[in-house]
Amino acid sequence: MKTLALLVLASAVAQAADWPHWRGIHRTGISDETIATSFAGDGPKQLWTASVGIGFSSFSVAEGRVFTLGWADDKDSVFCFDAKTGKQLWTHSYAAELGDKYYDGGPGTTPTVDGAQVFTLSKWGDLFCFEAATGKIVWQKNVATELKVEAPTWGFSGSPIVRGTQLLLNIGTRGCALDKATGKVLWSSDGDTETGYTSPLIAKIGAQEILFSANTKAYLALDPATGKQLWDIPWATRYGVNAADPVVQGKNLFISTGYGKGCAMYELNAGESKLLWQHRDLRTQMNPALLIDGHLYGIDGDENSKTQLKCLDAATGVTKWAEPVAKMGSVTAAKNALIILSGVGELSLAKISPTSYEVLATAQILSGRCWTLPVLSNGTLYARNAAGDVVALEVKP
Repeated sequence: MKTLALLVLASAVAQAADWPHWRGIHRTGISDETIATSFAGDGPKQLWTASVGIGFSSFSVAEGRVFTLGWADDKDSVFCFDAKTGKQLWTHSYAAELGDKYYDGGPGTTPTVDGAQVFTLSKWGDLFCFEAATGKIVWQKNVATELKVEAPTWGFSGSPIVRGTQLLLNIGTRGCALDKATGKVLWSSDGDTETGYTSPLIAKIGAQEILFSANTKAYLALDPATGKQLWDIPWATRYGVNAADPVVQGKNLFISTGYGKGCAMYELNAGESKLLWQHRDLRTQMNPALLIDGHLYGIDGDENSKTQLKCLDAATGVTKWAEPVAKMGSVTAAKNALIILSGVGELSLAKISPTSYEVLATAQILSGRCWTLPVLSNGTLYARNAAGDVVALEVKP
């Protein structure tokens, strides 16, 4: 019995995981954790709540701390909470405009935790490196001002990522790289083409490491060491909103954007891209699709249009099923379930299946506009709305 108990404990520990940056440890939006797929009463147990101000920043969770951003009283604020209790451990605020053109506004990037440090970027280019434990500023700068790059229409929205000693940002036509220890610019690009809204993504195609990014006219493949452009895929979207990150697996690259543009799958070989299929059946306006066992799961439609959760065969692009979702929301996944947050705050857990949509549990967890991707980490689901109401829910199996 003792051995069995130890095995069960070891299994639970192995399943639990931090979520230190945008789209999680694998940068896929998919967690290795298993969650409870039924709720007692009105929904999952509420562990704590908080208010962080207006914005669409998601959460990063590492070493027992939760980080996010919000705007209030003409200031952006970086928040650090105790992951278990919700106690505010530290906060840092700085002057910032709301930037509410046609929507609520506020910061849209997610903090990036790297070891003992956390990096944050505002929609206007304010870049900080903090001590994660204390909030002490290690270094700071306005990288947009330094590089003479104007913020795009809805502000910088790509979250920072770390590659070795580099801090990579989607600022400029092709992005830029800084020394993460000092903030020194290692390489940069001009602002001739407006910055896109995706986060940088590092992936390997064969033996070659590639940095994927987007501006308002194309999706790009770059050499992360130098910033040299390897190739691009022209992708003109209404209003220039290339916001959903590309999805890379093996030699395949999936691109999807909203405003009626649609999606496409490419095969990448020797620096060239070959179109495999393209259509308008999946139009992810902001949050990227998930690729699970050869199938794509994503929210089709824009804020002002009919929206559906859809499953597509990644090899052929054929739609396997479609399920209505209230307003534009987001989808992430645990090992055993899709986690769908509708645009009006309804949480749904569904079976991961390409044959049909099977809902396992639902609960109303928030009100108001909910575009932000929820985060699963160490048995807790963190979610927020545009107004900055945060809820932490227990979803351990």
